[in-house]
Amino acid sequence: MDKKITILAIESSCDETSASVCVDGKILSNKIATQKIHEQYGGVVPELASRVHIQNIVPVVDAALKEAHTAMNDIDAIAFTQAPGLIGSLLVGTQFAKSLALALNKPLISVHHMQAHVLANLITEQKPEFPFLCLTVSGGHTQIVVARSPLELEVIGETIDDAAGEAFDKTAKLLGLPYPGGPLIDKHARAGNPHAFTFAEPQIPGLNFSFSGVKTSVLYFLQKQTKENPSFIDQNLDDLCASIQYTIVNILLKKVRKAVEKTKITSVCIAGGVSANSGLRNALTEMGQKYGWKTYVPEFQYCLDNAGMIAITAYHKFLAKEFATLDISPSARAEW
Repeated sequence: MDKKITILAIESSCDETSASVCVDGKILSNKIATQKIHEQYGGVVPELASRVHIQNIVPVVDAALKEAHTAMNDIDAIAFTQAPGLIGSLLVGTQFAKSLALALNKPLISVHHMQAHVLANLITEQKPEFPFLCLTVSGGHTQIVVARSPLELEVIGETIDDAAGEAFDKTAKLLGLPYPGGPLIDKHARAGNPHAFTFAEPQIPGLNFSFSGVKTSVLYFLQKQTKENPSFIDQNLDDLCASIQYTIVNILLKKVRKAVEKTKITSVCIAGGVSANSGLRNALTEMGQKYGWKTYVPEFQYCLDNAGMIAITAYHKFLAKEFATLDISPSARAEW
């Protein structure tokens, strides 16, 4: 019998310290330590993030190995997020992975964070067949990707300014909601009317996105309404959240529909932190039913930054013998 391929993966691109053990493409553990310290600052503070990664990385890796009942000697390769992300945070994961690979004399596998988000759809049993389209939406990125194989991905559309996650967080701030505001908009939206208010939808040609205009539209609307009624936001919070969410989701899915028409690919996935948004998940499922697409939505734990997605990507890179050397460096903005 062939030896099973066991990979230890580490994710540290922003403010989540995560470790995962993957055996033959099956995720056995996916441990995540979330940093709460940034809430008081209204956003992620890079210096604080890197310090907390240093505190969390050993306990998180230890917990992942224990949950997977895996010993260090069982590991065949060490994987890590190499780009993109906060450079200080990436450095912690990169140096830890390189040191471990050197100590164990095991191969090193570098993973691009956005590629991993797409391949998170391969973790669950109900997975898409290739080729498929993936709408990848997070705080820093919004992209439409054609996946022809695990390692053959092409970006065919992306944001020209703000990402969808930024749009959620920035409009949440306008509403007076604490950071991170995106999940709170989702929470309030469930009790609101998505058609209560109308906000601008930028008309960008092709498959690219723009979200800065949504934020501006919400800002001017709120300024006008609160001038007439200072309690307007409090009195209409659920409807405002529902309407903002509807606008952002509508922009996203109009482009997805256009991408399906252009590529003729009818298997459609979502990925990234914003794919945890219930409005987007439900709207994609409904659109799939309407147009006869096969739609796939990752488990919630694999939507946010996590090492499980790094592990599944590394597994396919291991099979292709795509290994990194010990002189590799992390990159804050590396392209695919």
